[in-house]
Amino acid sequence: MIELDLERTQGNFSLRAQCIMTEQVIGLFGPSGAGKSTLLAMIAGLTKPDTGYLIVDGEWLFDSKRGINVPLHKRHIGMVFQDSRLFPHLNVHENLSYGFNLLAPKDRVLGFQQIIEMLEIGHLMVQKPHQLSGGEKQRVALGRALLMSPRLLLLDEPLASLDVRLKHQILPFLRRVKDEINIPMIYVSHAIEEILTLTSHIAMIDDGKILAVGPFEEVLHDARVLAIAYSLGLENVINAQVAAHYPQDGYTSVTVDTQTLSIPNISVPVGSTVAVSITASNIALAKQKIVGVTIQNQLLGKVINIKSLEKSVLVTLDVGCLLIAEVTAKAIVDMKIELGAKFYCLIKTQSIRLIKF
Repeated sequence: MIELDLERTQGNFSLRAQCIMTEQVIGLFGPSGAGKSTLLAMIAGLTKPDTGYLIVDGEWLFDSKRGINVPLHKRHIGMVFQDSRLFPHLNVHENLSYGFNLLAPKDRVLGFQQIIEMLEIGHLMVQKPHQLSGGEKQRVALGRALLMSPRLLLLDEPLASLDVRLKHQILPFLRRVKDEINIPMIYVSHAIEEILTLTSHIAMIDDGKILAVGPFEEVLHDARVLAIAYSLGLENVINAQVAAHYPQDGYTSVTVDTQTLSIPNISVPVGSTVAVSITASNIALAKQKIVGVTIQNQLLGKVINIKSLEKSVLVTLDVGCLLIAEVTAKAIVDMKIELGAKFYCLIKTQSIRLIKF
């Protein structure tokens, strides 16, 4: 568990982060300049807060009132950056061994060979960083951090500099770290789907303040977060149960509470729980079911929130879960969209994307 209340002012920017994180993996999400990297640097010990406290697993790492500031090398916190920051003059084996050899054998929680095999980097041992691809560098950087046997792993945009193909190669390794090693992680990313691949729990940060912490679906609908989430392109995320597959027709049927949703065909056992995402702009509203239209999904819901933005309006409906639809201010007036009113949410099957938790 991590408990923190930290403040730091630098120039015109002030950060005041206060929260308790109890999940094994939590995603830290927010706009550029919100304070994500600054917060990680304070937790790691790279940057000293002005005031406040930090407790990790019951140990006080920082307390301005009592003069506690445990140095970086004694915090046992690993960090992986956007740029791998490998030692350029050392080969892969030497990079991996650097922190590992500084630990007494009794303090080594993870085995050298164990990490090499998990990250599939055994064939890279004699190569220098400049000979590695971007994905290989990040795997080695991850391995180096893990071999320091950290109590906590901080990942600051570790995939931001990689293309989509390399991201899809690295994410399974991060999943394995989560599932097999059980080291707590704080994962920072601008890509919400990266975070949701690892965890459904996020901390939303903006303008130096943590606005909400909890399950993604709940945080997204927090009144303090909604407009920010929309500006970041956050999508509706729905947990659904696989009911049946119709590969010949190109779709899978899932259930959301008592309603049925058609999604693009997937290879997941019937009865499994999956998470799918739908952008607010891909949801239209109708007063009644529409016939003679190719849109197959028409979920009945009740309006529970209406929030006006600069150029559009976000309408939240309860369809057995919460869905946000983006409409125009004119549509609000013309269709008499108001709290308590019932509308059908129209969603194209092909606009729905699968997220694998």
